[in-house]
This record gives sequence, structure tokens and C-alpha cells, in this order.
Amino acid sequence: MKLILASKEKFLLERGYDLLGMLRKDLKIGLITTAVKVSDEQYIKYMKEYIELMKSSGIDFKEFDIDGKKEKDIREFFIDRNVVQVSGGSPFFLLKKVRESRFDVVLKDLIKEGYPYVGCSSGSHLMTPSMEVGGWKVGRNKFGVEDLTTLGYVPFLIKSHYTDDKKEEVVEKMKTLKYPLRVLKDNQCFLVEDGKVTFFGDEKETILE
Repeated sequence: MKLILASKEKFLLERGYDLLGMLRKDLKIGLITTAVKVSDEQYIKYMKEYIELMKSSGIDFKEFDIDGKKEKDIREFFIDRNVVQVSGGSPFFLLKKVRESRFDVVLKDLIKEGYPYVGCSSGSHLMTPSMEVGGWKVGRNKFGVEDLTTLGYVPFLIKSHYTDDKKEEVVEKMKTLKYPLRVLKDNQCFLVEDGKVTFFGDEKETILE
């Protein structure tokens, strides 16, 4: 199992994709953008910029929205892909659609088959035990999601888009969490390989206590 859990997509183009151990010309990314479409305008604009950068990079990728899709639709989409990527955006809309479409079931099979998984922000939250950190921003959970249990591929929660000025706020909120929390700035990620977690970034990992 290989996972890349990042904070922002543009970091992947800078260095994140290279952690997959594949040549960029061999990547065939299936990009799940479901969480983007109900996000704020700023993030939608950011993702449009990222998509244009992906196109100009020459990386083979296809976008896919799991909203309204069935399990067989997702399986068919990934037949000619070799990487699963889930973008950021609305964490609770994403979780709701993951359950409705049975994307979680498909993903489990794809990972068993050797597909690496790449997540950014909400896509990274999805692989932790719970979406509760994604709900720290007031008003985000407006999709009727009561069970915040996520897929649990790693045993810790992630605070993405972390900046040093948020330290006091995050440390205080950590006190309510049932699971350990690790933070990521936008130029950082975790590489998970067969249970081993390695931090990568332009700075040392920020450890909060």
C-alpha cells in the first residue's frame, strides 16, 4: 500500500508525484474532483489553475465525479488508470458521496491491486479515522453527515493548510480529539508505505503538544 497525503495539489507537481516511484510519463491518474464543486469560489479558482498546470505538465490524467455514480461506473473509469487521486474541497460532501457511490469499496480493491492513492486536504482527511478536523471550520457540515467515520488507512488525523500563526488555536482544539493529530503546511506531505509513515517537506515537521 502506498499513500501520499498532502495539503495542496500544486505541491504534487513540484515534488509530490515523484514520491510515487514512477516516471511522470507513466502516470495515469484518475482524479476525483467531487469535493471541489461545492467548495468556495477561491478553491474552485485554485483547482482550475491546478488543472491547467496538469495539462501543461503533460501528465496523463482524467477527471471524474463520483456524485450520482454507481460502483460499476467507478470501476470502469479506473480500468485504464494506475493512480487514484482525490482532491480537496468540501470534506463532508466528499464523505457523503463516497458512501453513496461505494467508492470506499472500490478504493479498497484498487489499493489491494497496487494502485497508489494520492489525497489533498479533504482527500487526505478521507484516509484518516475521522472527518472531525475537517469540521473545525464552522458551517462546513451542511450535508446531513452525522457519522464522521472515514476510511482509517492511517491511525492519525491531519490538519491541512497549517500555518504557524494557527498553533495556539490548533493546540486547544486538539484536546477534544480521540485520535493523534499531525499537521501539514501546503508544501508538505506524508508518504505511507505498508504502514510506515515518512514526512516530506521544505521544512521539518511541526510537532504540536
